[in-house]
Amino acid sequence: MNAETSELTELHLNEAAIYQELDLHAVIDGVDLEALQPEALLQHILSTAPNARPCFTCSFQTEDMVVLDVLRKAIPDIPVIFLETGYHFAETYAYRDQMAAAWNLNVINATAAETRVEHEAKRGLLYIVQPTDCCNLRKVAPLMASLEPYNLWFTGLRREQSPTRANLKKIEDHRTPNGHHLLKTSLLADWNWQQVTDYAHANEIPELPLYAKGYTSIGCEPCTAISTDPNNARAGRWGGKKLECGIHTFSEKSE
Repeated sequence: MNAETSELTELHLNEAAIYQELDLHAVIDGVDLEALQPEALLQHILSTAPNARPCFTCSFQTEDMVVLDVLRKAIPDIPVIFLETGYHFAETYAYRDQMAAAWNLNVINATAAETRVEHEAKRGLLYIVQPTDCCNLRKVAPLMASLEPYNLWFTGLRREQSPTRANLKKIEDHRTPNGHHLLKTSLLADWNWQQVTDYAHANEIPELPLYAKGYTSIGCEPCTAISTDPNNARAGRWGGKKLECGIHTFSEKSE
C-alpha cells in the first residue's frame, strides 16, 4: 500500500468514525442516568461511548456557562457552537468574546446562508412579521448543518425553564429531518435556577451583564424583552407569542 492509498484509507476510516451512531441503550447500560449529577453523567457517557463526537450549543447564558465549565474540564477542545444570527445584543457578543479568550474556547459561529443585510434586503424585518420563519433561517438551518459532524450534542436545557421543557430527559435519542442521528444530552435538566447560580458563584463564572438589567432569558435583541411572568423566564421572548425558536424542536425524539 503506497502513502497516498494509506492516507485515503485513513480518511475514509475517520469519516466512518465521525458518522458512527451512538447507541442510547449502551449508554444507559442499566444505570439511572436521571440520578447522576452533571460531572458523573458526563464521565459515564464518555466512558461508555468511546466513539463519541461531542459538541455543545451555547447561548452564553448562565446555565450554558455552567455546562460549559463542566465540559471544558473533561473535553478542553469541545466545539462550542454559537448561533450567530446577526441580531444578538452587543453585550452578548462582548461576553462571548471575553469568555472565549478567558477559557480558550473552541467557538464555532454558525451563520445563516445570508448576511443580516442580505436577509433584510430580501425579506424586510422578518422577525416582526414572521418570527418563526426568521428563526428557521437564522437559527435552525445553521444549527442543523453545524451538528452534522457530531453524534453527541450537549445543551443547557432545564425542565424549569419553560412549560415546553417540563418533560425533558437528561439524555434523548434524536434524529434530524435530514436523517442525522445523535444523542442530545442536557446535564442540568433537573437543576433549578438557584442550583445554577450557586454553581456559577462557587466557580467564579462571570455573568452576562444583561441579567443585571432584568432579563431572565436572552436571545436575539429584537425578540427579547424582560419577562413579566415570575413563573416563566422565557415569557419575554418573541413578544410572548411563542416560547421556542425551533432549535430544540426541529429534531424528532425517539421514545
